[in-house]
Amino acid sequence: MAKKKPEEPPKGSPAWMATFSDLMNLLLCFFVLLFAMSTIDEDKQEQIAASFNQMFSVFDAGASAIGDGRLISNGVSQLNELDEYINSTGKMDNGQVVDDDVAAAQEKLEEAQMEESEELAEQIQEAISEKEMDSDIDIEFTSQYVQLTLKGAILFDSGSVVLKEEAGPVLDQVGLILERYAEGTIEIEGHTDNVPMSGAKYSNNDELSSGRALSVFNYLLSVTNLDPANVKHSGRGEYLPVADNSTAEGRTRNRRVEIKIYNSLSSY
Repeated sequence: MAKKKPEEPPKGSPAWMATFSDLMNLLLCFFVLLFAMSTIDEDKQEQIAASFNQMFSVFDAGASAIGDGRLISNGVSQLNELDEYINSTGKMDNGQVVDDDVAAAQEKLEEAQMEESEELAEQIQEAISEKEMDSDIDIEFTSQYVQLTLKGAILFDSGSVVLKEEAGPVLDQVGLILERYAEGTIEIEGHTDNVPMSGAKYSNNDELSSGRALSVFNYLLSVTNLDPANVKHSGRGEYLPVADNSTAEGRTRNRRVEIKIYNSLSSY
């Protein structure tokens, strides 16, 4: 009778040994990692601290102390001195850096803006003087704009937004000035005195001032080639007086239309 040939065992190590070997390797790596973490390399620690200091801009690059001789390891005791140190580095309390170069650049820009506004104001003043309209138009300027102030009495009757006939020549001259000199935004503002409206079309000074600014806006666009997108109009009511409303003369001065011509360097 033939005998069954015994089966040969599988070649190589048993499967459980591979799993056991992997487990041992992982345990070995784990303990090596624990050992490495328990060993403090002072040089590496200082390098890491310096890297963090440089990254967060608390200290100068590579520094490990607030000021000379005060070590980072004593950081808790230095909290009371931190504000003083930050301020001494050129930062404000809110963290904003005060840079001398930036401040100087801003000052130069404002000087340039003021010079441009002054030059523009002189040119406009010369044009107005040639037309003998100095009594009708006042000129002022800031670093942002040149302002033409038109007296309300020559533009409108009391409580009205309809332009008077004699307003035409004045606004025609203003239109020529705007076409020639205005390179940026133009803003038309209507202003009134503080006398309450009664029995008129408009119920209050806010509406009246807005209507007057709009009337000037529409007239200027009809006699010039100004781009409407560059011209704004608004009513400021009685809230920005330039004189005392308790006197007739002051109220007359407060009834006005202001036209602001922003210069090319303006931040507006």
